[in-house]
Amino acid sequence: MLQLLGLLQARVEWTAPELAERLEVTERTVRNDVNRLRELGYPVDGVRGPAGHYRLGVGAKLPPLLLDDEEAVAVAVGLRTVTGVSGFEETGTRALAKLEHVLPDRLRRQLASLRDATATGPVNTDSNVEDPAVEPAVLTEIAAAIRDQRRLRAFYRDDERVEIEPYRLVAWQRRWFVVGRDPVTAVWAPYRVDWLTLRVPGGGTFHPAALPGDLTELVVREVARTGWSVHARLVIDASADEVLARINPAVGVVETRPDGRSVLVTGGDSLEIVAVWIGMLGMDFQVESPAELVEYLRVLARRYARASGTW
Repeated sequence: MLQLLGLLQARVEWTAPELAERLEVTERTVRNDVNRLRELGYPVDGVRGPAGHYRLGVGAKLPPLLLDDEEAVAVAVGLRTVTGVSGFEETGTRALAKLEHVLPDRLRRQLASLRDATATGPVNTDSNVEDPAVEPAVLTEIAAAIRDQRRLRAFYRDDERVEIEPYRLVAWQRRWFVVGRDPVTAVWAPYRVDWLTLRVPGGGTFHPAALPGDLTELVVREVARTGWSVHARLVIDASADEVLARINPAVGVVETRPDGRSVLVTGGDSLEIVAVWIGMLGMDFQVESPAELVEYLRVLARRYARASGTW
């Protein structure tokens, strides 16, 4: 029965002959074991006929999960390492404690040795800005709005009132974004979830429109333009192809210019981050905006000149 339960949890649907073959028993034994699982509280649904099959249904409570050794270790390691969502720490710790309590001694020793032999470095190693915290309840509410095709009403960046037809939640660059459509302007954009303050009640229902173009391309392009605390527009003394060959697409958007040079639209959550990304280009450039970045680069120029003994 444990093997049968494991199969039902591993795939959506199984026919009786498939289960009988995998378990090396008769179809009658499969039917009897399915009935026993039902008596134990597992909601196993059955469909009769030529397309008949069994599937694990939805019950009134969460049934025990059957994990093999590798799955149990993977879940435990994942619970120890997942970060970035405020409020997850307590629930994750409780789930991990329950899992470790029922693990066989050999797996508990494996986890202990893995824990003792490893160390976790700082989560945010490429930024001097702390990763934003997002409450799980906010993500849950947005996901429910996407499922129910219900508009979100919110304050964006504290004071801007927005109404969004939500399409998809995207986790990118250790930030959460909800990609949605403005019902008035029909403009699609990614909205940073940590900048959203949801208003209650939400908006009415809507009929979802088709997303124009590629989801990833939309997020990368619009976050570079509006999704950072600091946005920069740089003229690069190189062609767009040369710039694209040197950057990660997630850094920003490159535009061509008639004079053979290119424009890089990029950003970050601090001037320091933007300055680091620019320095990694290894190309000459001029800053079109913002003025604060120009002044910060002057400070860096003086600092580097002193460090090299030329100041």
